[in-house]
Amino acid sequence: MKESGNISIHTENIFPIIKKFLYSDHEIFLRELVSNAVDASQKIKRLSSIGEFNGELGELKVKVSFDKEAKTITISDNGIGMTAEEIKKYINQIAFSGATEFVEKYKDKGDDKGIIGHFGLGFYSAFMVASEVEIISKSYQEGAEAARWTCDGSTEYSISTAEKDERGTDIILHIAEDSEEFLDEFRLKSILEKYGKFLPIPIEFQDKIINNPTPLWAKSPAELSDEDYLKFYEELYPFQEKPLFWIHLNVDYPFNLTGILYFPKVKNEFQLQREKIQLYSRQVFITDEVKDIVPEFLMLLHGVIDSPDIPLNVSRSFLQADSNVKKINSYITKKVADKLQELFKADRPGFEEKFSNIGLFIKYGMISDDKFFDKAKEFCLLETTSNKLYTLDEYAEEVQALQTDKDGQRVYLYTTDAQQQDAFIQSAIQKGYSVLKMDSMIDPHFINQMESKIEKTQWKRVDADSIDKLIDTGIQLEAVLTEEQKTAVKEIFEATINDKQKQVQVEAMSPDELPAIITQNEFMRRMSDMSKTGGGMGMFGNMPMTYQISINANHPLISKLVELPTEEEKKNLAKQITDLALLSQNLLTGADLTAFIKRTVNGF
Repeated sequence: MKESGNISIHTENIFPIIKKFLYSDHEIFLRELVSNAVDASQKIKRLSSIGEFNGELGELKVKVSFDKEAKTITISDNGIGMTAEEIKKYINQIAFSGATEFVEKYKDKGDDKGIIGHFGLGFYSAFMVASEVEIISKSYQEGAEAARWTCDGSTEYSISTAEKDERGTDIILHIAEDSEEFLDEFRLKSILEKYGKFLPIPIEFQDKIINNPTPLWAKSPAELSDEDYLKFYEELYPFQEKPLFWIHLNVDYPFNLTGILYFPKVKNEFQLQREKIQLYSRQVFITDEVKDIVPEFLMLLHGVIDSPDIPLNVSRSFLQADSNVKKINSYITKKVADKLQELFKADRPGFEEKFSNIGLFIKYGMISDDKFFDKAKEFCLLETTSNKLYTLDEYAEEVQALQTDKDGQRVYLYTTDAQQQDAFIQSAIQKGYSVLKMDSMIDPHFINQMESKIEKTQWKRVDADSIDKLIDTGIQLEAVLTEEQKTAVKEIFEATINDKQKQVQVEAMSPDELPAIITQNEFMRRMSDMSKTGGGMGMFGNMPMTYQISINANHPLISKLVELPTEEEKKNLAKQITDLALLSQNLLTGADLTAFIKRTVNGF
């Protein structure tokens, strides 16, 4: 059996769904109705510009008012207006967009980017909060008669002639009992400021214009000064510290996109701030959840993005993924990389001064985006403990001679805490080695990325082993102790420590090194560091910490220990040496630390 036909859609069934479920947040009604009023204003402006309306435009604006006693909210405009026939055409036909029809009609007569509407559903959001809606409208057309349309939210309506002197439209909402929260000055003002702060037509509320119709991103960068950008930032984010710099986005092919992205000051941690990048479509606020539009590593930026080409769902509240979203994401990544490269080349000293604040963005981007990595490797900087900054290529050249091991691997030594790991840093410096500061939360992930991207390079934390083992040049030191003495020393320390998580070994090191060094395996330590900042390494964070205690067979104190006459004296000195090693790694705490201090004071 084969049959074909037309799917039947009944207005009485679909209308309640549109009214109650199309928009997740009822406050959206004001955004939709004000946007419609802005469109009406833009249309008359457009007709005037192409000579199809020769009357006086006057001061175009949208007025929002409310009457708490009468329980009404009114949205008024002096835009294009409607005849009775147009009301029936645009209002009574659900999902018939007058905005789309207007754009199509005049598409050959210039730019119509200012028209907001698209789906033809926004008007019905009024019934989410109103028990009855009135429209009083008068068309711009010469001799047009004003019309009144009323509806109580059912599929029935009435339309009649009305008294109205000026062109334009008044939408009067008779607010339902369950929505009387909107009959409040502060509530209405906050909604208008949220969604309409930058609408292109002045919005009047309580006799004041509450929006900026010509926001900075809609202007040409050539006509703007640094002061303009800083003032706009303050408008977006009051009381915030000044941004470091900004990027003005402006592209019209293969998609339309404008906006301004600001780099705020961000130190060594991700700041989960309330202020985010705001997404607009034709100057109407949509959302501040822009994870698909903006690359993840730039989510810490501030600013505004506006694009009529960003695909929105029918309620204009959420993004819908498509090829344009990916293109915009790639474009923003490229613009940010180009800007950073430009700043680096134009003023390297200035760039270096800013790097403590922007390094987080750059490193995060290099980890998460290969295209960004390819550009950023030219301006990403590494800082040493002597506060010198190098590009990746510069640093590779800097350490090539001294920090290449017997296998031809360049070894990058780094510290995660220069204060705590100072003894190890000093040992490295005495050897003529350089130590990098890698103390931000992103650095464990960055280090892994660098090892996978840069050939013949290993990164080792400066306290991960004795310095001669960290950079194994193949030269073996001889121990002053005999094998028998080394075995005896190991047994003394094992008995003194008595901890299976701390493994003891005796080895030949420089006499200038500490008598004992406590270290953690580089792999386990790095996995533990990464588990603290996420990255799927949680299992390592839960594993018991194991350490290696390396006893310096060539240190005078170890030779002294061997010569002590009694086992008790040997254990006391071994305990003091072990606690000193633990203290150097901040692992000596509580009662053990107190006992160490007392022994030290009393000459143990």
